[in-house]
Amino acid sequence: MTTIEVTNVVKRFEAFEALKGISVTLEQKRVGVVGSNGSGKSTFARLLNGLLLPTQGSVMIDGLDTAKAGKAIRRKVAFVFQNPDNQIVFPVVEEDVAFGLKGLKLPKAERDALVETVLSRYGLDQCRDQPAHTLSGGQKQLLAIAGALIMDPSCVVFDEPTTLLDLRNTRMITGVIRDLEQSVVVVAHDLTLLEDFDRILVFEDGRIVVDDEPSAALTRYVERMQ
Repeated sequence: MTTIEVTNVVKRFEAFEALKGISVTLEQKRVGVVGSNGSGKSTFARLLNGLLLPTQGSVMIDGLDTAKAGKAIRRKVAFVFQNPDNQIVFPVVEEDVAFGLKGLKLPKAERDALVETVLSRYGLDQCRDQPAHTLSGGQKQLLAIAGALIMDPSCVVFDEPTTLLDLRNTRMITGVIRDLEQSVVVVAHDLTLLEDFDRILVFEDGRIVVDDEPSAALTRYVERMQ
């Protein structure tokens, strides 16, 4: 399992303080993060793979500091955005999946085999030559996940992965997340996605106000929102 250590983290955006002295160690396989809009949960998620760096404090991934080892951190921790259009960079499905491998200087046969495996795993092999923008919402999210996982990270962070999806695709993506071998940190408004997770963090006004197992944490979160 990936070990994430967040120590006394403050994150400011000009005059706005999004996170206010967060300290938490995450070692569980599946951690959920919930909170109202503006509570700091998405900012927290982006700190975990160096997309954002703390204004104060530190974020360590398996002993590596995100402020000093960004490239190594991004190999360890993949990030999947709420809107897959923010993550898809190439116009054709197969090219987009292969994009992350370009910097690894792998032999072509090995690179092609990895792409084939990931496309097949997520049911995208039949649309490998299809323009990415013509995929359904669920297929786009699968493409974003495939592009992240082809790098073989030890942890995957998801920011609201089902918010833009209909019920059928929500169930499909939920199943994909639950079947992952990697550690996952999932920011979600859909509480049913997190019901069988190992641990839930509840954010409010830039702080963690609840840290517990799902049944207790989600109940307290719902009560706080009423």
